[in-house]
Amino acid sequence: MATIAVIAAGAMGSAVGRRLVQGGCTVLTNLDGRSEATRKRAAECGMEEKSLSEIANRASYVLSILPPSNAFSFAEKFLQESKSAERIPNAEPLVFVDCNAVSPATVKRISTLFSQSSPAIGFIDSGIIGGPPQDAYNPTFYASADDKDILLKFGKLSKYGLKISLLEEGAGIGDASALKMSYAGMTKGTTALFTTMILAAHASSPATAEALLHELGDSQPEFLRRITRTIPPMLPKAYRWVGEMQEIGSFVGGGEGAIYEGIATLYQRVEQSLSSDQKDVEVLKKFVEEAKKEMKDR
Repeated sequence: MATIAVIAAGAMGSAVGRRLVQGGCTVLTNLDGRSEATRKRAAECGMEEKSLSEIANRASYVLSILPPSNAFSFAEKFLQESKSAERIPNAEPLVFVDCNAVSPATVKRISTLFSQSSPAIGFIDSGIIGGPPQDAYNPTFYASADDKDILLKFGKLSKYGLKISLLEEGAGIGDASALKMSYAGMTKGTTALFTTMILAAHASSPATAEALLHELGDSQPEFLRRITRTIPPMLPKAYRWVGEMQEIGSFVGGGEGAIYEGIATLYQRVEQSLSSDQKDVEVLKKFVEEAKKEMKDR
């Protein structure tokens, strides 16, 4: 039976933890400073609360699944706590798997921390594409590493219920994150474009927004379908996507990268609306509901 740590027990982390428990693993997590709701969610998923030093003692893998802005600081904290760890006798070397939506440059900075650690801790770059596991659905953990033996062993975790795809030929640390950045730049980027233009049209006048909706129904019905599918689930996640868009901007670079700085600002605006006057959020929700009616009437 494998012992795997998942940090942290958010929506994705707790669902991954549940999947691993269902697969027969012992799943550890650290809940320092977390809310009662998070603690309850972790317990319901079968995750066991442990200190970081205990995790460093017992776990075979540590899956870091955090908001992008916390990825580097957590890696530093875990390394500091692991210095006092006394590994279980005959245990396989510990492997740290960074599953966060960060740029290749950021994940390489994180990997450097581990390459210089003592005792040695293996490192894998992993990008999760898809939503939290549920029922028969699993997101894909794309993974790359400089150490191919460590990478191949990580791939064997698929027997515990994870869907893992290894990037092998010509790939190393940073390439799985590059894939995640590219995919999220397209999917979350298009959601941001829809959101931006809906808000801009409404700011001109409600009549402008209504005409936009009808024209999309006439000439771009797939846009309406995508708006109804992507904007509602984006709203509660916007705060998480701010840092991710900044990481994508860094990955793209140049003037093109500045596009994603603007998108980060858009998602920050949505988050501020959620926590204050709700005006932008209500505009978006109303547009989505009208889009559903438009599609139904056609």
